[in-house]
Amino acid sequence: MKVSLERINEDYLFEVSNENGQSVLLDNKSKEKGEVQGISPMELLLMGVAGCSSIDIVAILNKQKINPTTLKMDVKGHRKESEVPSLFYQIDVTIYLEGDFSADKAKRAAQLSFEKYCSVSKTLEPTAKINHHIIFNGVAL
Repeated sequence: MKVSLERINEDYLFEVSNENGQSVLLDNKSKEKGEVQGISPMELLLMGVAGCSSIDIVAILNKQKINPTTLKMDVKGHRKESEVPSLFYQIDVTIYLEGDFSADKAKRAAQLSFEKYCSVSKTLEPTAKINHHIIFNGVAL
């Protein structure tokens, strides 16, 4: 796995690309001048948690011949802003799942993702407590 970064203006805007050519714009959210035109690296970490876990959940359910009709996530990271580095100490994930399958299967898929499979979450686990909550077919589990 390899990514490449290139600075694309005289400010803090960078483009990060993978080996397949997909890219993301990164920017400094705390800069004092100019418009923020990209995602902050810390936001990208939270996006990684959402993406990694979503892939896990779909894969786990698909192995049971279940394909959820909806999967959405909200991920909120809590940091100690006064410290340098300002690490995430807690990450709260709300998973919205819908489909014609049991709530137990939804809970188990999320549990397996966060406790066993999600490499991004497991990487962040030493410094951040990761909590996940499930809303399944409109009902909090």
